[in-house]
Amino acid sequence: MLKTIKLRKGLNIKMKGKAEPVLEQVSPSDVYALKPTDFPGLTPRLTVHQGDQVKAGDVLFYDKYHPEVVFVSPVGGTVASINRGERRRILEVLVTADESMGVVDFGKHDPLHLDREEVKGILLKSGLWPFIKRRPYGTIARVDEIPKSIFISCFDTAPLAPDYAYITGGQETVFQTGVNALTRLTSGKVHLGLPGEGGDLFSRIQHVEITRYSGPHPAGNVGVHIHHTDPVNKGEVVWTVNPQDVLFIGRLFETGHVDFTKIIALTGSEVVKPRYLKTKLGTGLCPLLAGNLKEEGKQRVISGNALTGQKVICDNYLGFYDSQVTVIPEGDEYEFMGWARPGIGKYSASRTFLSSLFPRKEYELTANLHGGVRAFVLSGQYEKYVPMDILPVHLLKAILVNDIDKMEQLGIYEVIGEDLALCEFACASKIKVQDILRKGLETMEKELG
Repeated sequence: MLKTIKLRKGLNIKMKGKAEPVLEQVSPSDVYALKPTDFPGLTPRLTVHQGDQVKAGDVLFYDKYHPEVVFVSPVGGTVASINRGERRRILEVLVTADESMGVVDFGKHDPLHLDREEVKGILLKSGLWPFIKRRPYGTIARVDEIPKSIFISCFDTAPLAPDYAYITGGQETVFQTGVNALTRLTSGKVHLGLPGEGGDLFSRIQHVEITRYSGPHPAGNVGVHIHHTDPVNKGEVVWTVNPQDVLFIGRLFETGHVDFTKIIALTGSEVVKPRYLKTKLGTGLCPLLAGNLKEEGKQRVISGNALTGQKVICDNYLGFYDSQVTVIPEGDEYEFMGWARPGIGKYSASRTFLSSLFPRKEYELTANLHGGVRAFVLSGQYEKYVPMDILPVHLLKAILVNDIDKMEQLGIYEVIGEDLALCEFACASKIKVQDILRKGLETMEKELG
């Protein structure tokens, strides 16, 4: 019988614009991008120059401090440009697509017939290693570590999040192959997190331990699953992989080629027809958004979900780890005496408005903060949204004063930004919780490794 963990803390944000279960193939992007900025802590070193021709799977850059970790082109083509920022920091490598360039052949393999070093070598050589993240810190997994377990969250409870069961439908064999490869990398178990109801497709996967989680967001966060199933203590390491990235690994072992085809959810109240789109990793956003957005008003385009995604412009590119694009109103207009109105059409996490009488109502939420930064005080508010045995306010204040011992004691090894994103959403003080936590994680990794 499957174990079910019931969570009570959290919050489901009711937003308009959830993707309907309709899949469309979008026009291929002319240019694809790989962005070093998508990888916290990465110092990239280029292996290509502008004008070089590459195959899909050829190395574009690698990690300066871990040269074995490489990042490969998602498509064949020509390196169009290498965009840099301040102090010549590499922001993105752009590749103009040309299918005639072909793909790199890494050879077909059955991962169950390989040992750990062989599987690891194939993932490193093919550029799929960066899809594996480590806890603590939420950075790319280290090659010299052996995790005590690997976690895959097969559902997402973030606002307007994609349905991974729908995305993975018809690819069960490929997913199983990807899981088989991951089982060779750990001395422990591969854990699948499923929703309290549904997810039957994943329940048939073998060589895994399945646990169900019910409750509001962040019940689907892999960090919550780790905390309740196999917590990370000092000196321990757990790895995490996204379901779509498991498919990339499965395709590699079954075909010998990297195939970065992925399905993303185009969501948000500013989208005319929210639905699923089939594209490739690093695609330009223009083909995804063209003809799909409402015309009136300013809009904010987010690569990812509204809680943790990155604000981008329409001619930017899909984030490396993102399976969702969200478009909402910018909300930069001022509302006279808005605080004094009953707020029947407004959403509030603290039930400030009369809208709280309609719990199932969906809202067109904007990017408006509705206030400025205030004093960061203990209010007990954050604890309502974190179904983990940590004290988020105390942890954040320990980070602000750079107290490493307190950070350890207060559970910094167990969380990354997405786990405290609800705190930032509901914060009356408008504290940038995720930015503070990332700085703390960077400090810990620098000091302790």
